[in-house]
Amino acid sequence: MCGDKAEAAELIAAEKVIEERKNNNGTDFFFFFKVSQRVLLDSSSSLLLSLLLAQLPVFTSASPVPPRRPSDMDKLSNQTKNLMKLTQELLREHAFDSDVEPHRFRSLPEMSNRSANDLQNLELKPTLSQLHADLKLYEHHFEWLNKVSKKHHHPAVPKLVEMIREMKSLITLLHRQMLRVEAPRLTPATPSLPPHLPYQFDVLQSSHELLQHFKLFCDWAYRAFVSLKPKATAVQ
Repeated sequence: MCGDKAEAAELIAAEKVIEERKNNNGTDFFFFFKVSQRVLLDSSSSLLLSLLLAQLPVFTSASPVPPRRPSDMDKLSNQTKNLMKLTQELLREHAFDSDVEPHRFRSLPEMSNRSANDLQNLELKPTLSQLHADLKLYEHHFEWLNKVSKKHHHPAVPKLVEMIREMKSLITLLHRQMLRVEAPRLTPATPSLPPHLPYQFDVLQSSHELLQHFKLFCDWAYRAFVSLKPKATAVQ
């Protein structure tokens, strides 16, 4: 009888210990260490000790692993992807069926000399500096487009405003990364903007050309940020 009572008492004690463990999130291993010390002092508590040992894998794995914080290069690639998505939405929502007169914008960054084959050979500092200068140039062009679109009450104005805001955020984030790796800041080229656009037709043509060009840039910039991430991590 005495043995049965002792086992029953041990079972009740074990249940209390396990329940107490459930209320000790983040401190399970230390809690187990504390309790096991107490149990080992009493060699008759073999059942309780066995239960605690069975729970040890749960104790050591119960504390959640904190999520990995995204690096600045991750943020740059994600922000660029968001900008590309906005650009594609504008092109879809305001599709332009007629042929677009090319080369209205003569100061846009040159994209014909940038290919996917060059991505693995990119140098970190010069590429970040050039992308920053390119984005500043696009910023001037889109701010101009936003002004002329407002004059003609173009329906794309709200999304253009959102796009410019995202672009400014990307430029700020990129500049912060440049400071971390000591990449020089280049002077952007002076934008050569079209003359006053008297008709909404001209605004549509200009917006379409600019959006198409910027979509190509975002696609290449996204791939460049992904490719440069290991090099940026190595120097930080």
